[in-house]
Amino acid sequence: MKQNNHHSTHADNNSTSTATAAYVPPKVWVQDKDNGGKFAGINRPTAGARHEQVLPVGGAPLQLYSLNTPNGVKVNILLEELAELGVKGAEYDAYKIDISEGDQFGSGFVDINPNSKIPALVDRLHDEADEPIAIFESGAIMMYLAEKFGKFIPLSLGKARADCLSWVMWQMGSAPFLGGGFGHFYAYAPEPLEYPINRYTMETKRQLDVLDKHLKDHSYMCGNDDSDYNIADMIIWAWYGQLVLGKLYDAAEFLQVDEYQHVKRWAQNIAERPAVKRAVDLSLKPINQ
Repeated sequence: MKQNNHHSTHADNNSTSTATAAYVPPKVWVQDKDNGGKFAGINRPTAGARHEQVLPVGGAPLQLYSLNTPNGVKVNILLEELAELGVKGAEYDAYKIDISEGDQFGSGFVDINPNSKIPALVDRLHDEADEPIAIFESGAIMMYLAEKFGKFIPLSLGKARADCLSWVMWQMGSAPFLGGGFGHFYAYAPEPLEYPINRYTMETKRQLDVLDKHLKDHSYMCGNDDSDYNIADMIIWAWYGQLVLGKLYDAAEFLQVDEYQHVKRWAQNIAERPAVKRAVDLSLKPINQ
């Protein structure tokens, strides 16, 4: 019996040694090979423009440069909800930034977003000066627009505003684990790897459980009345709502999203809004005419 135990331990040690020896990080990292994956051809460890580009500018007060990914859909929803209300000054032109083709690294786009990520927005009609204002990061864009037009965000200091901003920041901090973590390793990595998939699946399910427990007692993220629907719902729905509705990564069964019945109820309710229906399939004009 002792021999068997010793053999088993020895085998386990060999297995561990082999796994550990598979990759040892160098003292200094350099990009000396293609790491594979869907976006391997455009990923680099440097920022800035890679080619000259002039972005088109339409006649509307707001110019949106984006893509209908979850981060882009967030802003689409708010703009379409403002359009649904007929808010003056919230008219917009929307242009497609194809991230698979590297449009985000064109000089025109980098000028308005040095981080080269969609979405980016330019406000050409404001009170500060004649020069347009560029805003990047989806959360910043949504807060800017909601506060500018006084819609879909509580403006007065107090619990309602604190709740809204807390959930907006929750989404901004949490979604990278869902998209860049779970989504990347489950759907886009060149090969399936057990450890990162398990790691990010666990975190994604924990986040869904956070939402499910909260939405058990809330119709919307910040309350139960239709008037409580705000940018917190929009920004979270674009990622987690679409996820539980089976729209992201073909992962609904894998994540057992039916466990999160309160999230699904909330997600289905928001998905029925006319503005949201338009937002998920928003028509985007090409930047190269």
